[in-house]
Amino acid sequence: MPALSSPFSNSSDTVNRQKSPNSQPRVRASTTVRRSHDKGKEKSAIHMVSAWANSAGLTLGQVKTNEKSNEITAIPELLNLLEIEGCIVTIDAMGTQKAIAQKITEKRADYLLALKGNQETLKDDVELYFQDAEERDFQDAQFDYCKSVEKDHGRIEIRECWVTDDINWLSMKEQWAGLRSISMIKRQRIIGEETSCETCFHITTLKPLAELIAQTARKHWGIENSLHWVLDVAFREDECRKRKEHSAENFAILRHLTLNLLKKETTCKRSIAGKRLLAGWDTGYLEKVLFGV
Repeated sequence: MPALSSPFSNSSDTVNRQKSPNSQPRVRASTTVRRSHDKGKEKSAIHMVSAWANSAGLTLGQVKTNEKSNEITAIPELLNLLEIEGCIVTIDAMGTQKAIAQKITEKRADYLLALKGNQETLKDDVELYFQDAEERDFQDAQFDYCKSVEKDHGRIEIRECWVTDDINWLSMKEQWAGLRSISMIKRQRIIGEETSCETCFHITTLKPLAELIAQTARKHWGIENSLHWVLDVAFREDECRKRKEHSAENFAILRHLTLNLLKKETTCKRSIAGKRLLAGWDTGYLEKVLFGV
């Protein structure tokens, strides 16, 4: 079976650049098609890197990582497929790399990148800065701040965000293309008598606007429920055993393309699984999904 080229890369509809600052492609660092491995041929499961547009709710593109490579080298290849001028790009922490930040700014987009262990020195510097600022009640520099409280299904979530463009002290500033602001986000979740807390740090090319940073960081995880969960439940991706030649990669592409088409068809109010079933039963509805008629 020959390998398919990604049908998303040339789509004027789904890869059309969006000028709104709320446009947010999210690049997923890795998705594993779990059962595409073949132990008999010593073939490991394939990894796909995907780009997800939160505003449109669509997959913009995806690239299979090379067996002897990793997601870091695949992300620039995926970014090359996309028209992202004027958009905000968020990537899993693995994608917080200087070359990737440079690629995003070269394409005239903004980034919001999480700081974790793969950029330990930079993370430590930013974390110590905010710890010191918090001890001084954020009085020594100008910070923008926002707070949100949500109650849903017996759960209370409190989110706080501080952001500043006071980064002249940051020794690694010049190594990150377009770096403008740093942020700290604290999340507190209360379920019954149990409370969990999480603090994360980001670097970004965006202005120091706390609400924008907080919303962008939160939307970053939309792909989990809007894409991966749907692929697993409605398409049973994790159970798919296709693995011969390029079949695993090809069907991963086809599943994303099918999901895009089903999401764009809004006259039917069924679930994605229900729409798939109806398209199999009703040729007229299938034509509506495929051709929009």
